[in-house]
Amino acid sequence: MADKAQLQEAIKTQGEVVRKLKSEKASKEEIDEEVAKLLQLKAQLGGDEGKHVFVLKTAKGTRDYNPKQMAIREKVFNIIISSFKRHGAETIDTPVFELKETLTGKYGEDSKLIYDLKDQGGELLSLRYDLTVPFARYLAMNKITNIKRYHIAKVYRRDNPAMTRGRYREFYQCDFDIAGQYDAMIPDAECLKIVYEILNELDLGDFRIKVNDRRILDGMFAVCGVPDEKFRTICSTVDKLDKMAWEDVKKEMVNEKGLPEDVADQIGEYVSMQGGQDLAERLLQDPKLSQNKQAYAGLTDMKLLFSYLELFQVTDKVVFDLSLARGLDYYTGVIYEAILSQTIPAPVSTPTEQNGADEGGVSVGSVAGGGRYDGLVGMFDPKGRKVPCVGVSIGIERIFSIMEQKAELSSEKVRTTETQVLVASAQKNLLEERLKLTNELWNAGIKAEVLYKKNPKLLSQLQHCEETGIPLVAILGEQELKNGVVKLRNVASREEVDVPRADLMDEIKKRTL
Repeated sequence: MADKAQLQEAIKTQGEVVRKLKSEKASKEEIDEEVAKLLQLKAQLGGDEGKHVFVLKTAKGTRDYNPKQMAIREKVFNIIISSFKRHGAETIDTPVFELKETLTGKYGEDSKLIYDLKDQGGELLSLRYDLTVPFARYLAMNKITNIKRYHIAKVYRRDNPAMTRGRYREFYQCDFDIAGQYDAMIPDAECLKIVYEILNELDLGDFRIKVNDRRILDGMFAVCGVPDEKFRTICSTVDKLDKMAWEDVKKEMVNEKGLPEDVADQIGEYVSMQGGQDLAERLLQDPKLSQNKQAYAGLTDMKLLFSYLELFQVTDKVVFDLSLARGLDYYTGVIYEAILSQTIPAPVSTPTEQNGADEGGVSVGSVAGGGRYDGLVGMFDPKGRKVPCVGVSIGIERIFSIMEQKAELSSEKVRTTETQVLVASAQKNLLEERLKLTNELWNAGIKAEVLYKKNPKLLSQLQHCEETGIPLVAILGEQELKNGVVKLRNVASREEVDVPRADLMDEIKKRTL
């Protein structure tokens, strides 16, 4: 009994914690976490007869998708895949888990976010963290030296989830990569063109694509006086500039990473620079930076990249930004990131689901990123043979968050089915005729439905169409059967026309395609 009393006391205390957070208007993630703890305590207490109460919830950082959300997701995928295919990509798939050693040492400070699977006396395995390292393993294992591929699949990160901003522990990545030995900057420019195309077509609002080069960054660190062994860790700190003010980034460099203040100040001067081809030309004249071999090579390529981007007509959205660092260890050349220039306002009634909006709307930040990683495949090849690669990853979950918010704000109804026509009857005892006609439509490749009732009312059949967005109703009655016609009704306009049974398929296709 003492245990039960202690549990009841713990439930009471935890209930107060939840109430306090709600009254203080704490973040949704904090409240959800404490509510989950409360539910677990209640589950331990059990029901009236001491039964264990099972808590129905998704795991932290994951979500379900309802049919409406799936319809939006499918639309997004179709736009992205058609762009990848337009550029001649083929697709592959790899296992959801890899050998632990395949993933180890590839992600710098982010390695702590890898999900390791429990050792069950076999191979040590981890869930994939991204699609790039498995792709590099695939190339090395199959001795592939050139391929243009896309891959859409789920990845896993033990991150602190921010569900409202589309940051999860299980999420989709959409990757496009070009592997192979090609002339400088041509594949890199195509990757940027793809990002531009996709974001334009998704119509998410204004965006910017920031570009930089790992060689320029490393050269900059060298001329500013950063010791070689601190390049990667300082790079990770610079990568936080999109989330933190320069003063805080500088503090981390000096206080946590042990960098002299004057070195941090020099870095600060460079990372505040933004521009286009003109900035690359200016930095090529920079007395310090132009003397560094790596930076000089990076700047020369940056100038070339912008000349190709001009031909692809994308320079209006691309900016050369020296603060862009991208924390992953495997980048060796050009790096880029696409950022939305605005937040999406929250709907009037904020949803209470896990994917609901913050009061200020959905602020999503980066929606695509990538770069050149020429050394990664060589890490897996027994002879260290390198396969140069460049690629881009589309931040699909963040894009879903925005599209869902836009759907909430819009009066337009999202259709969750693709049914073209409902086969209905106006009188009783016509089930067999309805089923016969439905079968004919299916056999002709038409998406058709029929209500699962022997004698449904015509009104309820029409209401079903209104609710689900079915555009046409094929109505059968004694008279229509006698005359060899079907009454075809347009649900929106309510206009009806008699169509000869033999012409019905063509008429439906004509009206719904």
